[in-house]
Amino acid sequence: MKISQILKDNEVTLSFEVFPPKTDALFESVEKAAGEIAALKPHFMSVTYGAGGNTAANTAELAKRLQKQHDVTVLAHLTCVAASREDVRNMVQTYRSKGIENIMALRGDVPKDGRRSEDYTYAVDLIRDIRSIDPDICIGGACYPEGHVECDRQSEDITHLKEKVEAGCSFLTTQMFFDNNTLYNFLYRIREKGIEIPVLPGIMPITNMKQVARSVALSGATVPQRFRTMVDRFGDDPAKMQQAGIIYAAEQIVDLIANGVNHIHVYSMNKPEIAAGILDSFSAILGR
Repeated sequence: MKISQILKDNEVTLSFEVFPPKTDALFESVEKAAGEIAALKPHFMSVTYGAGGNTAANTAELAKRLQKQHDVTVLAHLTCVAASREDVRNMVQTYRSKGIENIMALRGDVPKDGRRSEDYTYAVDLIRDIRSIDPDICIGGACYPEGHVECDRQSEDITHLKEKVEAGCSFLTTQMFFDNNTLYNFLYRIREKGIEIPVLPGIMPITNMKQVARSVALSGATVPQRFRTMVDRFGDDPAKMQQAGIIYAAEQIVDLIANGVNHIHVYSMNKPEIAAGILDSFSAILGR
């Protein structure tokens, strides 16, 4: 099923993101964890893709198995930062051959070896190519409630976002954020600019101390005092920190739904216990 169809109604939806193994030796353990998350019956699952294409084969295989063996709609990521047009065409055809009809089109982070594509500079270029390769594919894109870390002004970032929508995006998923007011302000600004497609807030349950610095460094997300206080209080106790992180994320989600933001995407980090904890917190709202 196309994700655009899942999102067309105003009912609450919940989706989870997983990442494929970097080596074949880890595939079985990752597939097991992803299968346990799929058993929670999310509305769809996304499978990430290494910026340099280093997980391409495992992304495609994991996406195929989740969809065929667990009957869950899958969104397969595709990055272009180090890809050629031939790489992209081959990957789109691979996905289609495996029954995948939803692609998350991303520029991606520059690989550690510094390799850059000669064909692609921005995600919008990738979106246009995917649309030309197969007009029937449902394409998702990324957006940044606090602005992209490489963009000086949010107004400029929103202009680029509108270009991605006009190029063929059917929905958008946000970078992580820890203060819902950040999202509400962002939604007001993009709606004002005529961007009307569904926007899925990306929620990251922070469940250990090491995640905090790394997540903030990668996303540029503002850390509110309430969040800092939680980490200071529970960060040294892994069990308490995990529970506190799940509760914090669940409270974010409940507030979002209460304010009419009905499509929620959770970065589950391949941890079924975190996905289950989030689901348990508002299962009644989902009617489960």
